[in-house]
Amino acid sequence: MHHATPLINTIVGGLVLAFLLGILANRFRISPLVGYLVAGVLVGPHTPGFVADTSLAPELAELGVILLMFGVGLHFSLKDLMAVKSIAIPGAIAQIAVATLLGITFSTVMHWTLVNGLVFGLCLSTASTVVLLRALEERQLIDSRRGQIAIGWLIVEDLVMVLTLVLLPAYGKLLGGESETMRQVWLDLALTLGKVAAFITLMIVVGRRVVPWVLAKSASTGSRELFTLSVLAMALGIAFGAVELFGVSFALGAFFAGVVLNESELSHRAAHDTLPLRDAFAVLFFVSVGMLFDPLIVIHEPLAVLATLAIILVGKSAAAFALVKLFGHSRRTALTISVSLAQIGEFAFILAGLGISLGMLSPQGQNLVLAGAILSIMVNPLMFALLERYLARHDPGDEETTDRQPGEETQLPLEVCHHALLVGYGRVGSLIGARLAEAGMPMVVIENTRARVDMLRNQGINVVLGNAAKPEILSLARLDCARWLLLTIPNGFEAGEIVALAREKRPDLSIIVRAHYDDEVAYITERGATQVVMGEREIATSMIALLQLDAAKLPY
Repeated sequence: MHHATPLINTIVGGLVLAFLLGILANRFRISPLVGYLVAGVLVGPHTPGFVADTSLAPELAELGVILLMFGVGLHFSLKDLMAVKSIAIPGAIAQIAVATLLGITFSTVMHWTLVNGLVFGLCLSTASTVVLLRALEERQLIDSRRGQIAIGWLIVEDLVMVLTLVLLPAYGKLLGGESETMRQVWLDLALTLGKVAAFITLMIVVGRRVVPWVLAKSASTGSRELFTLSVLAMALGIAFGAVELFGVSFALGAFFAGVVLNESELSHRAAHDTLPLRDAFAVLFFVSVGMLFDPLIVIHEPLAVLATLAIILVGKSAAAFALVKLFGHSRRTALTISVSLAQIGEFAFILAGLGISLGMLSPQGQNLVLAGAILSIMVNPLMFALLERYLARHDPGDEETTDRQPGEETQLPLEVCHHALLVGYGRVGSLIGARLAEAGMPMVVIENTRARVDMLRNQGINVVLGNAAKPEILSLARLDCARWLLLTIPNGFEAGEIVALAREKRPDLSIIVRAHYDDEVAYITERGATQVVMGEREIATSMIALLQLDAAKLPY
């Protein structure tokens, strides 16, 4: 590989080994994330053999964070964010305070300075964006009440960490006796808050008009490459501008870029086109984390590592559980939030690196932060698995009822039968819906985008808000007496899951599904679809029909 550059070495070595170990982990019914992390350890500088470029890997991983947060923003409206502010803001701040105090207590036992303990505790206080979102996506919780609270909580944590990264150097100057006063510290804080507020205001006022307009113009060209490029340019450009101009994190900038595009009809297409890149760079994130880990610290300082892990897994989780319950949420929600936050990630690495450069964190503290991050990320999927088993046995209640707050919308089963059940109301779904309405056919739409749900209800159309892969959502839409099930969502493999669920409940139901590729057609058909329509084939058939070819007149 002497002809390859360090960039190619890192990407190829990391992805190939991550794939092999991810397959192996999946074979043993362990989360593939564990395989990705172990791959990072093997290509890192602390193990023999091939060593990837440790400076390039984190930068590649940052791209994954940007694209992932952009995708979350596409599915998370401002209305949803404001709906959880009452729990997300005080809960996240209180949980950060508890984790920081636990870190300071630990530093006392280790005979560290107070400042060392403060930075160490802050490193342990914030969860990993990638780990949390991947866990929620795998369990289809992104659009649930629990998922919205967890994401809102995460956003508040990111904001607090942004402020911390700005104020820590000023605090370090104070401790060093430099000509920095408390007045200057407060000025720095006010300036940072002002920049964050200015960025959010700019995105809401200007971005929500400019970003959809740019993407609409790109889509109107008819070029898929230009549209995908425009999506990436918007996500990466806004994230970069947020850092350079406003001092906000990449993740937060990308999130708000997705939020302003959320109300556009192009949001689902943008999410679909960027999904492969998001997945690939998310894998590189886990590989880069593994590269930082020195396995020998587990042997040299086992008790310190266990204590650090206990703060992350037990201390943070217990604090989050108590806070969520204190705000009147269900045990199911409290447990989900506490397990979601029982790990640390990217901000911990950034903050630890800054602490080292400022002389406010010892190398021992940094190693313990890295060990805690690696081990907590490895353990987190196992905690989710245990949580799911526990909830299935002891708390099998319906999330739509257990998580509802006073004054929230109550979704009841619709009083309709012998209807067409339409999943997804994007470009294809809206065309089908219009034809069904013209024919006078009763119809129920299942849609997970709040803006579309509000629009459909204003038009007098029966609609259920939620993910059709959940049995309770299908029940609300009256799958039990539907005449047809029409799936128009662009994700063929998710459609296959819905088909299997519907077929189990209604063996006699006529199910028609949209697909893009031959492998999706085969997969969906195997899951029980009555008919699968592939757009490309239908276009070709229609074009041939328009030629009105007469076989008798064709030359032989």
